[in-house]
Amino acid sequence: MTKHSYQGIIPPIVTPLNADGSINYGDLERLVEHLIVSGVDGIFALGSTGQVAYLTDADRVAIVKAVSKAAAGRVPVIAGAIDLTAARIAEGARALVAAGADAIVATAPVYTINDEAEVADHFRLIQAGIDVPLFAYDIPVRVHRKLSAKLLVELGKEGVIVGVKDSSGDDVGFRRLIAMNEAAGHPLALFTGHEVVVDAMALIGADGAVPGLANVDAGAYVRLWAAAQAGRIDEAIAEQDYLNRLFEIVFCSTGRSGDAAGVGAFKAAMAEVGLLSSATMTAPIKPLDGATIDKIRAIVKDVGLVKRAA
Repeated sequence: MTKHSYQGIIPPIVTPLNADGSINYGDLERLVEHLIVSGVDGIFALGSTGQVAYLTDADRVAIVKAVSKAAAGRVPVIAGAIDLTAARIAEGARALVAAGADAIVATAPVYTINDEAEVADHFRLIQAGIDVPLFAYDIPVRVHRKLSAKLLVELGKEGVIVGVKDSSGDDVGFRRLIAMNEAAGHPLALFTGHEVVVDAMALIGADGAVPGLANVDAGAYVRLWAAAQAGRIDEAIAEQDYLNRLFEIVFCSTGRSGDAAGVGAFKAAMAEVGLLSSATMTAPIKPLDGATIDKIRAIVKDVGLVKRAA
C-alpha cells in the first residue's frame, strides 16, 4: 500500500443519493474527480458529512471501493470506521482497508461510559487490529466526550494515532493541542473541521482542514490553504471571508435537525451548481423545503459560485 503524507485540504465527501435513497455511484465518482482536479490533498469518506451513521456496513464498503477506484492513488482515501467500541470498529476498519482505504478515522467509544484511561486503550486496541494509520476524530457533539490534548499527544508519541480531526468547535482547545503537539516534536498531523476559521488555524500551525463546505467549493479552500502556507495572509483572509458568506447556507432552514440543516444545505447547493443530481438525504431526514432551497440558491448566486457544466 502506498505511503501517504497527510496535510492540506481533505474534504469529508458527501454521499450522493438517488431520489429513491439508493447511493448514486456515478455522482460519487464524478465528485471525487472534481475534488481531485480542484487540488485537494485527500478524500475523507464516511464522515458525518457523508452521513456514515445512516449507512449499512455493505454500503460503507461499497462507497470506499468507489472512492478508492475513482481516486486511483492520486490522493489518500481516509475512511471513517464509526461504531460503538474498539472490536467493532477494528472489524469494520479491516473491511474498509480491504476496499481501498489508506487510513482510518475513529471516534471515542459511543454508548459506553469510559474514563480517559479506557478511551486511550480503546484507540490502542483499534490500532492493534489494523495495519494502516489511525486518526482520532474529536467530535463530542456526537459521542459526548471531548478528547483531551494530553491524551491525544500521548497517543501520538506512542505511535497509536498519526493525527486528529478536530470537529469539537473548541478553538481554544485546538490551539492548546497545537502547542502541546509542537512541544512533543509534532507527532500528530492536526486538522480542523471548522469551516469558518481555516485561515486562522493555518496561521497558528494546523496541518490541514477537513471542511464539509469544500464539497460545495473545494477550489476556494485549496487557494486559501496555499495562500496561508505562502504567507499571503490578506489573500487567505479574503478566501475565508468568501467561504464564510457561502457558509450562510447552513443557516437558511429553521427548526430542522443539524444533519438536515448542514449536510442538507451542502447537498442543495451542490445540486444547484451541478455537482449532484439530487439533494436527497438519508431517511429519516426530510428534504429541505422549497423556501429554504430558494434562500440557498440566492446565496450561491450572490457569492458568485458559477454553475458547472453538466
